[in-house]
Amino acid sequence: MAILDNLQKHSNTGLLILRIGVGIMFIIHGFPKLIEGPQAWEGLGGSMKVIGINFLLTFWGFMAVVSEVVGGILLIIGLFFRPALLLLISTMVVATLTHFSNHEGLQAASHAIELGIVFISLVFIGPGEYSLDERM
Repeated sequence: MAILDNLQKHSNTGLLILRIGVGIMFIIHGFPKLIEGPQAWEGLGGSMKVIGINFLLTFWGFMAVVSEVVGGILLIIGLFFRPALLLLISTMVVATLTHFSNHEGLQAASHAIELGIVFISLVFIGPGEYSLDERM
């Protein structure tokens, strides 16, 4: 189809839509956990036990929440794009491992796995033309 063939020239627009959509969802997902405070962060940080980290659980929980909220913002604006993605990938790895260690199975872990795949792909693709990284 000729109409669909011409969409290739708008790949940066598609990338922007992806960045904005996923970024907004991560902010929406992470912000409530951010405002819950240290007790919630400690519970979230307990997920680090799946990779053998049993200390500073509040710190690790806070870092996971910050990676979701700040990572979502950085994803949207395309600033520090790849470092933000690395934080988001690590958060998705721990989330995936946590689901499996809780015997919740692939169905529960699928969301984290899917987003991890998207983030790994974006590391290679880059933020695109419509980003602050590209402008600087």
